[in-house]
Amino acid sequence: MSADPRPGLEEAERVELTVDAVAPGGHCVARVGGQVVFVRHALPGERVVAEVTELHRGFARADAVEVLDASPDRVAPPCPYARPGACGGCDLQHVAPAAQLDWKAAVVREQLTRLGGLTDERVDALGVRVEALPGGPLGWRSRVRYAVDAAGRAGLLKHRSHEVVPIDRCLIAHPAIQELPVLPPSGASWPDADAVETVASSGGDVAVVAYADGVATAVRGPERVRETAAGRSFTLPASGFWQVHPAAADALVGAVVELLDPRPGETAWDLYGGAGLFAAALAGRVDGARVTVVESAPDGVAAARTNLADLSGVEVVAARVETALARRRITGPVDLVVLDPPRAGAGAAVVRGVVAASPRAVAYVACDPAAFARDVRTFAEAGWRLAELRGFDLFPMTQHVELVGLFLPPAR
Repeated sequence: MSADPRPGLEEAERVELTVDAVAPGGHCVARVGGQVVFVRHALPGERVVAEVTELHRGFARADAVEVLDASPDRVAPPCPYARPGACGGCDLQHVAPAAQLDWKAAVVREQLTRLGGLTDERVDALGVRVEALPGGPLGWRSRVRYAVDAAGRAGLLKHRSHEVVPIDRCLIAHPAIQELPVLPPSGASWPDADAVETVASSGGDVAVVAYADGVATAVRGPERVRETAAGRSFTLPASGFWQVHPAAADALVGAVVELLDPRPGETAWDLYGGAGLFAAALAGRVDGARVTVVESAPDGVAAARTNLADLSGVEVVAARVETALARRRITGPVDLVVLDPPRAGAGAAVVRGVVAASPRAVAYVACDPAAFARDVRTFAEAGWRLAELRGFDLFPMTQHVELVGLFLPPAR
């Protein structure tokens, strides 16, 4: 082990270092002889022994394998698999729950300034913070997808690896999922599956879906599950998309509706609309005015059409959002827009298409701060401003955070 920081690190080398600020991806930043090292399983201010796991041009990655001077925010991970070289699913089990919220808020701030182009003063004015949801940091995840190894055992992947770590229990999984005979040592084996997904819906359904060569097959429980949110019931395939935290759907709908403040007679777009969650909430407040859902996944389109069939004025368009905007499958003017894109973000073309439709306000639901920050910059280039921002801890024990931002156009 090298006690003196120096350049020229080697893979698997161990080095003592002092950890600095948090960084995206569940890392903290450190420096060894001027070289940047992104360290997992550490906390800002700690002195640790770190083992180098990857070398890249200009930076390295490492795991903290021994803590010499611990942060007061350090706790013992409740899961035995949440450690270097084991499961990569939980990034922050070594961090006290309150400090996890501060960690995520710091990452959001850094991305907004570095990628979004906002000043520190502007970020301060937004009052960036991350709110915890009810239920605590364990037993919340209502959908867990397990990988399957060559021996047919279900487990979770190592960090930045395709290697499967066999586990006997996932502590962040919903209790109903933890009771399923999916993982060793229950005797469950999946020799023909590539992955196994488990679902415990808010409507009380429990299902297991096996994936082989991209084909999903329900092997336990119903093929379609019920979810409840915003005072309504939704149905969708067990393999379909729904928020994984039981309190997430209501929290996000509440934030979107409060920020947009829909008024009777206003028209709305729900882009990347999924099973119709936000469209249903908007339709209930615009008093029969037109609400257009755009979704590309066939399962999502079918679910939205079923779930929204009783609401007048709602149309579901089966298309990619960028295609629907570019080819005028949907046209402005429109009053309100909800953007809920995948992790890669909406992107410049979609943002410009939304801006061109001249809505009164846009609510952007984001699951990746970096992608969101890049779209903040694109909105700003068009003269729009990020007027409000709310953060939600939809994924406790992990580095992920959900954001809901309100964008407003230039004053007319």
